[in-house]
Amino acid sequence: MKATTIKASRKASAGVKHALLILLSFIAVFPLYWMIVSSFKNEAEIFGSALLPTAPTFNNYIYAFQSMPIWRMLGNSIVMSVLMTTLQLCTSLLAAYALTRWDFKGKKLIYGLLSLCWLIPVQAIMIPNYVTIVNMGLKENLLGIVLPTAATAFAILNLFQVFEAFPRALIDAARMDGDSEWGILTRVILPNIKASVASLGILLFINSWNDYMWPMLITSKLENAPIQIGLRTFVSSDTNMWGALMAATTISCIPILLLYLFMQRQIVDSFVKWGIK
Repeated sequence: MKATTIKASRKASAGVKHALLILLSFIAVFPLYWMIVSSFKNEAEIFGSALLPTAPTFNNYIYAFQSMPIWRMLGNSIVMSVLMTTLQLCTSLLAAYALTRWDFKGKKLIYGLLSLCWLIPVQAIMIPNYVTIVNMGLKENLLGIVLPTAATAFAILNLFQVFEAFPRALIDAARMDGDSEWGILTRVILPNIKASVASLGILLFINSWNDYMWPMLITSKLENAPIQIGLRTFVSSDTNMWGALMAATTISCIPILLLYLFMQRQIVDSFVKWGIK
């Protein structure tokens, strides 16, 4: 009797958990579904509650392509995100290695300053960065977007934890074999932490892709801007082109959706790993 009660209790608990997961999944997926469906609706039914358009139309997509250079802006977003992710990974790998494997004066001070930098809002340093980029002549240039974000405290501190956990015995053995510091980093450490580096890279790429405020300051011409800046052209104080906005937003989500489809296991692992840390 007691075993039956325990079994029934477990089934009920599992049922509640599955119901909650279904509800949370619906809450997460429905906005994406509504965005795609709305992109095929005409102006008369864009604010309707129908789950499917009664007369699907591609006019919103045609208008979106006519209103801005979508392919050029998608290319800008891809180049910007790849460059930002690559530079942030390179600088964070070098900085984390130096902070964990070298003993020098001011090491703890530098680590403390990096921790403090992580707490500073990005908006607080936008104006100094903007003045610097303008003086360098990099306004309306993708490098003007990428360079101020070439190093990030988030990536350095997270890789610091990974390097700290790496066995020192392997590094000492490589040094005894006459390996250089660069050789130790690239041939000994990196092959063993590539999963952590890949997970961090995915998070950095998604964050770079969704960046809005800084690119908006640097670029004013659509052909020089990432796709996220182009989306604002459909929203103004006079009128809002919701159908075209949904169409352009759907197009802008395609690269990230493809990335998720091909790397969903790594993406989930990255959120779990860095979320726990």
